[in-house]
Formats: sequence, C-alpha cells, structure tokens
Amino acid sequence: MKPVLKLFAVLISAAALLFAQEHNPESDKNPFANNPAAVTAGAKLFEQTCLVCHGGEARGSERGPALNVLLKRGNLDGEIALIIRNGIPSTSMPGFKGLSRDQVWQLVSYIRSLRPTTVAVKETATGSVALGEELFFGKAACATCHEINARGLSIGPDLSAVGVNSLEAMRRKILDPSASLAPPEPGRRRRGVAPGLVAVKTKDGRTVRGMRRNEDTYTLVVMDLSGTLHRLDKAQVTEVRNEGRSPMPTDYQQRLSEAELQNLLAYLKSCTGRDAAKTSTASIAGGLSPERIRNSAAEPHNWLTYWGDYQGTHYSPLKQVTTANVKQLQARWAVQMPGDSVLETTPLVIDGVMYTAGMPGQVFALDARTGMQLWKYERKQKVVNPFEINRFSRGVTVLGNRVFVGTLDAALVALDARTGLPLWEVQVADTMLGYSITSPPLAIKDKIIVGVTGGEYGINGFLDSYDAATGKRQWRFNFVPTPGEYGNDSWPGDSWKLGGAPTWLTGSYDPELDLIYWTGGNPAPDMNAQVRKGDNLYSCSVVALEASTGKRRWHYQFTPNDDHDWDANQDVVLVDRMWQGRMRKLLLQANRNGMFYVLDRTDGSLLLGKNFVRQTWNKGFDKNGHPIIAPNSNATPEGAPIYPSLVGGTNFQAPSYDPVLGLLSVVYNDTGNRYVSIEPQLDIGKAYRGGRTLPMGEPGTFGIKAIDAATGEIKWDYQLAQGSLGAGLLTTAGGVTFAGTREGHLIALEAKSGKYLWRFQTGGTIAASPMSYAIDGKQFVVIASAGVLYSFALPED
Repeated sequence: MKPVLKLFAVLISAAALLFAQEHNPESDKNPFANNPAAVTAGAKLFEQTCLVCHGGEARGSERGPALNVLLKRGNLDGEIALIIRNGIPSTSMPGFKGLSRDQVWQLVSYIRSLRPTTVAVKETATGSVALGEELFFGKAACATCHEINARGLSIGPDLSAVGVNSLEAMRRKILDPSASLAPPEPGRRRRGVAPGLVAVKTKDGRTVRGMRRNEDTYTLVVMDLSGTLHRLDKAQVTEVRNEGRSPMPTDYQQRLSEAELQNLLAYLKSCTGRDAAKTSTASIAGGLSPERIRNSAAEPHNWLTYWGDYQGTHYSPLKQVTTANVKQLQARWAVQMPGDSVLETTPLVIDGVMYTAGMPGQVFALDARTGMQLWKYERKQKVVNPFEINRFSRGVTVLGNRVFVGTLDAALVALDARTGLPLWEVQVADTMLGYSITSPPLAIKDKIIVGVTGGEYGINGFLDSYDAATGKRQWRFNFVPTPGEYGNDSWPGDSWKLGGAPTWLTGSYDPELDLIYWTGGNPAPDMNAQVRKGDNLYSCSVVALEASTGKRRWHYQFTPNDDHDWDANQDVVLVDRMWQGRMRKLLLQANRNGMFYVLDRTDGSLLLGKNFVRQTWNKGFDKNGHPIIAPNSNATPEGAPIYPSLVGGTNFQAPSYDPVLGLLSVVYNDTGNRYVSIEPQLDIGKAYRGGRTLPMGEPGTFGIKAIDAATGEIKWDYQLAQGSLGAGLLTTAGGVTFAGTREGHLIALEAKSGKYLWRFQTGGTIAASPMSYAIDGKQFVVIASAGVLYSFALPED
C-alpha cells in the first residue's frame, strides 16, 4: 500500500474510533435528564428544526413519523442523540451536525418527555423464541396478515422490529387488537390516510374488504385479506364502510394457552429489526415470472423490461393512440421526484403498478392509472466518491416479487415488490475506484445480470450474474480480458490493467439461443490510443454470452483501438426477419461511431455496415468484417478533425424498431470535433483522461432518422434544434413515433414518414425515453422530464 493510502486508512480508522467513543447508544447518558428547563429549550428547538416533518408535539405527519411513541429505532437516549446528529441512511431523515452537543441533548429531553415511560429494549421474555416462531407462522396464523423478515403477507404492519415495544404493550395488542384504532382526540386532526379495515362496494357488484393503503379524492387503494392490491376509481364505488376495527382475531385468549402466549411474546420480543441474513433467503412467491417476460408480446398492456422486451425493440404493440387521434392526447397525471439531477428513468408497468427509479437511490411504486404512490424506497449512498460523475438512475428491474436497482456507490439492491422493503444488498464493485451502476439490470430465469460504469476512470468493466433470490454471485465476464483469457493479447504490456470497457447500459437476450448480448464502452484512457496500441478487446464491442455460464460465444468489435470515446453502449436490437432471401436472426445497432450495423446474432458475422451520419474514420470492411481505419482519423496533440463528434452519431437513448415497417428510428447528432490527445495521468478514483475535444466551427444537425433495417437507407429525417444524449424514442402499433427532446418537448411523428403530428412542452429538460402501457383498455404514454414523471392519454369517453 502506498504511504498516502496508508495515512488515509489510518485517518479513517481513527475517525471511526473517535465517532464510536463519542456516541455509544447503549451507554450515552443525557446530561439534562429530568431537567424541565432542557425540555422547554428542546421544545423550542423542535419547533424550529423538526416540526415541519414530525408535526406538533411530535405526533407525526405525511412527511415524517410520530416520535411520541416507541419506534423501530431510537428508543434509548443515546440512540435518539445519534439519529439527530447523523440522520438515518436510506431514509429522508437528515443529520443535524450544526447543532451543538447541548442542543442535541435538549431535543432528546423534549422527545423523551412525550414518550411512554417504559423502554422495552431492556426487557427479557420468559417464553421460547423457537416455539413462538412456530406459533407465529403456524397455529396463531399471524403470518396470514403480517410479515417478519419477508416471511408472511404484508396486509398488516411489518413486524420485523416489533420487539422495540414493551411486552405489556404487545400482550395488550394481541388480546385486544382494536385498542389502538380509537379515533383522534377531540380537536386534533389526523394527518394523512387513516389505516383501517374497510369494505368497499363497486358499481359492478363487487365487494372488496381489506386494509386501506392510500386514498385521495378520486382513488382508493385497498389490500384485501388475501394480499391482493386493489386500486379503485372512486367514481365506480357506491359505498365505503369503515369497520373501525382491526382484522386481527379477537379470541387469542381462548385459542392460545398462557404458555403459548408467552412463547409468542418471546419471539416477537426477539424481532428488533429486519435481518438481511433472513430476508435474503425468504421464499417470496408470485409476481412477474421469467416466462411472462419471455412472452411479453402476449401482454402489450404491460411494459416488463427496460427496453420493453428482451429483444430491445422499445416498441409498443398498443394502438389506441393513432396518427388520427394523437392530437387529442392530454396530460393525465404528473408525479414530482425532485433532486439534484435530471430524471433518466424509463418506468416498468406490471399489472397496473408502475415501478420506477427516481433520483439516484430512490425507487417508487405507483398506481399506473393515477400516479398515486403505493410505496417509496430511499437509500443514501454509503460511500460517495468525491469525483463521482453521471449521477443518474435509468430504472429498475422486476422478477417475481422482487425489484432490483443499482446504486451510485456500486451496490445491487433487491426490494420486496409488495412493500418496497429491502431484501438483500451486494457490493458489486468499489465506488472509490470509480465504479457505479446507473442502468437497470436484466432479469433472465433466476439471474440478475448487471453491468458497471467506469470508462472515465482507470478501471476495468465486467458483467456479473447474481442469484435473484439470494444475491449470490454466479459468474463474472471480464470486458477487459486478464492474462490467460481470450483477447488479453489485444492489450500491450500492462495496459489491460487500466483498460476501461465499462458495461453500464442494459443488454438484450435471445431466449431461443439462450444468449445475452451486452456491449462494452470506451477503452481507457479515452483519447490516447498510443499507450494501448492494439484492438483493446472488448471495448467498443458487442459480446454474446451464454446466460447459464457467462462464457463468450462470439464478439464483434465496432471500433478497434478507439480514441474518440465512441463506446458501444447503445441498444442492440434483436430481429428475426428475411435477409437476402432467407430468414435470419439479426442484431441491429446504430452505433455512436456513426455506423449502422446488421450482424448475424448466431455467430457475430457482419452483414451490413453503413453510416447514418457523416463519418470520416471508416473506409470500409475487410473480408472478416473488420473495419478499415482511414488515415488521419486518430486523436493527435495538435487536434485532428474527425466525424462524428465525441457525443457520437447517437448515444444511449432508446431507438425504436417497428416490425411492421422494418424501420429502426434513432436520435442522431451529425457533428464533428477536433480530437486532441494528451499524456494521461493516473490518479486512483479520479478521471483517467487521454485527451479533450474542440469544436469544429461548423454547425451540426440534430434530429431523428428512420433507417431501413434491410438496406441501411434513410427513409426520413426529422430535424431538431438541439442534440441529446438521453432523450429517446418509442414507436407504437398505432403508427406513431414518440420522441423526447432536450428542450423539453414530447413530440409525436408519423412512424412511416416522420410527419409532425403533436407536441407537449413539459417545462423541463428531457433526458429519458418514453414508454407506453394500458389500464382497463386505455393507452398511456409516459415520459420523465427534469424532476417530473408525466403520463398522457386520450380524453375520457
């Protein structure tokens, strides 16, 4: 270890030790305990600092929980102080490091004055924990409504941390389930939606009985007693009867002996927080099966993957919205997801529920018909690289009843799709070296396939497969081959150690061939190929991998020895169609290097390569499909004029393939740059740059082109005022191509001609791609803009 790194490690360890010495939740004592003056001072501080979220007298609000009760965490004085000082990771509770030590303890004194006098943490139960667990999941049938560590149903509250309550309080609740459901005190307004058991009758004669989960003027969300979520339009509801009681059985005193009750209490007392060792092994049935994803065309009302299907077409078979009526589209709902970056998410919709990333670290489940929030997960980064870039999250993946999302600190997280509660988390890579995860993984059978960013740093890309249920890694494929692996000889000397080739954009999958198609990004350093002379596999390549093993079947490199940052992290579209007289399995890609490619995806052979924007680097292809590099097309210290620009002919935004028209629509940037190479300097965790670009001085053109997949010919060209990296496309069976634009427009074009049809100004920058789904036969189109998610549909009949 270098001396500087040793010193850094020592300082971190020392800081951790001092932190632990200063804040020991078990032993920290409030110096103002039983001090009325401290309570008074704490009340004033609470009003200034905490009231906006936690409400008057800490009774809670829609923004924060009540603090005048025993909680899952924060029941000891030291625990309360620690939370005030440092916040709670993965929640909206910030730390208040600006408060003095006395002020923190004054707040503790005030909060303590509002709480029950019994702190249950120190109590010891007399029953058997093991026998109590058997009762919970067996005879007592508690798990038919409650879950503990992801076992059971989530109709009632999660009881994973119920043990923070006193034995007396838990016993009282078991024997008198409705005791805590009394109405608010006179003169006090209840904040938010009151939970409780309701029976709802609808105009079509149904009765839904269950727990109210959310409600506003127009929508009621109820989870019935089988665990099914009902999102009800109140215009179709004839009666809502509040039963005013808990659905818990009222005869536990007769059903359980005193010994059994003591055992059950002992088990509940042992549950003091969610246990990742148990949630990661919990069996969670139901949800989105691999077979449904494979056959996504059979359910066009859903949008099951990032690209809409395994083939990466980003095409919707829905056709309620057509070229004739698209001008009638109206904004139906909008959900704000504010943060310090622009939304790049493309949501999923599964059986009426929308799952989407928000700002980095956020995941939402929404009612897809109304936008009403069903749950929200928020995770703060555990580690932040101070030189972090690309602060975005492009979406989530769903498999079974699990939601998967990557994080900026390079972790992969699995959530319970029913509740948003975490199930497991694995550290994929070290963010302090430059790694992060910005795109959703790909779900295949029992596997979650995930790539990483890092092309701007001196690190190497790879692709991992994880077991969806447990988070255990199954295989890894290195996009920069190590010594002994095929392709390592394409890197001279030790240049492979800093090779780049990140894998950050979601790939595609052919279930019949059982092959994953994933792309690699730019080699590192980005604009100086002289330090890594050679092809630099598998940078700027597509690699076909066996899904079960991660073994390479074939690869094709679009740009060997790239020094323009033309990574190949663009969508690869899998198409089965006639090619020169016979049916072929094809792979299409409009590449950042300005070329449109058609490959045979069974063996990687090149069938067509043709530019769709101006390019000056490729003179053609040799007999093996390898590009012939034009002279003077590499970066130089003086600056070489080359097309396309660093932004590329296109980028990571979604293209869209129309199977009826045979057209691949792509967003394009027709510009060039002067590429200047510099001597790279390696500083671990910082950008590893080999050059920079300068403008050419010639104006470029930007827009949307439709490429004939059989010939590479441009069928139409719709020009835009500004280019974009992330604003993408969606084509539908209604003959409409929807496009987001950098200036904030969602526009609709005729898919076969590019004719303008309609637009809506969202009021913010669009850096995401649209998608479409249907609820009760009504088609919606969704786009993220700035920090808002918009949904559009035709007017009501």
